[in-house]
Amino acid sequence: MRQPSGGVGLRIDGGLNQPILAAADGKVVYTGTGLLGYGQVVIINHARGWLTAYGHNAFVQVKEGEEVRAGQRIASMGVGPGQRPMLYFEIRLEGDALDPLTQLPPR
Repeated sequence: MRQPSGGVGLRIDGGLNQPILAAADGKVVYTGTGLLGYGQVVIINHARGWLTAYGHNAFVQVKEGEEVRAGQRIASMGVGPGQRPMLYFEIRLEGDALDPLTQLPPR
């Protein structure tokens, strides 16, 4: 699915204020609303050029520069397009957006 940023990511439906957890260990490099189409977003820098972005948050529970662990609560789900609760999740490697379904471990 394409977002206004041109990225490829997942729209994950859920409940308002549902916990959003970090996908992997890393450092928070951005929190804010300055990226068109993402709403309130958290971006985490992981090892070897990997980034994850978590958009459309109601509340952010981490600060820029903070180290986070995999599974740590970083935000609460907010509303996205259509005013429905959702998370927009994106993975980037060296700046290139990748399909998260090809990068995440199977459940």
